[in-house]
Amino acid sequence: MKTNQVIEVALKAGETLLTGGAEIYRVEDTVIRICESYNVDAECFVLPTGIFITVIDNEGNPVSFVRRIRKRTVNLEKVEKINSFSRSLQNNPVSYQEAMTGLNSIIGLEGYSYALKLLVAGITPFAYAMLFRGTLAEACASFVIGIVIYFIKEEITRTGIFEFFENFISGMAAGILSVLAIKLFPFMDLYRIIIASIIIMLPGLAITSAIKDALYGDIVSSMFRLTEAVFIAAAVGVGVAIALSVGLRWI
Repeated sequence: MKTNQVIEVALKAGETLLTGGAEIYRVEDTVIRICESYNVDAECFVLPTGIFITVIDNEGNPVSFVRRIRKRTVNLEKVEKINSFSRSLQNNPVSYQEAMTGLNSIIGLEGYSYALKLLVAGITPFAYAMLFRGTLAEACASFVIGIVIYFIKEEITRTGIFEFFENFISGMAAGILSVLAIKLFPFMDLYRIIIASIIIMLPGLAITSAIKDALYGDIVSSMFRLTEAVFIAAAVGVGVAIALSVGLRWI
């Protein structure tokens, strides 16, 4: 395999990992692992918004490659499969066509159905409402609100609006729907419903990845992810606060 083809495979694998929510050290390790599988001497530096690779060409000159990352989601299935893919190349380096076919099959994974995602988005708040010692009615209200929030968030995501706005709107929707639930059923606890409902929006993966990056010495990436987590939590909190400040006046 030619050097530029090796780099293309490595960049594509790294991009899939990074957009799937993988830690920085994992992306760097995978990119280097793929390059070493084809005896390509490479250095890799990864940030949450980009991948930078420098290799030595056949004439001994350094050549740099950059891949900009603009959108990050959570898809741990793809992360696991890319991990397995990179390790399999160490034992059995395949041709460029085979490698790209394998990568494209992983990238093309559809994952779980939309209906199942909606169901889980409701079950999670339901479980947390019960965990917080809520009543069955409060858990059911959280279930419905969780589904609606996930639907709204997905629809906003498809429009391409920046992430913090979608979290702000989702937080506001959680507050408004919780207030409506209390208006219809005054015996329920407003704050227990809200807390259970917004659980699905909290940046747990970003915080976990930030801590792991810090432990591996990637301080810049760790601070980036922590800042991102703070902004997401703030966007959700501000949305809920605005909804409550208006809604509580007419309960």
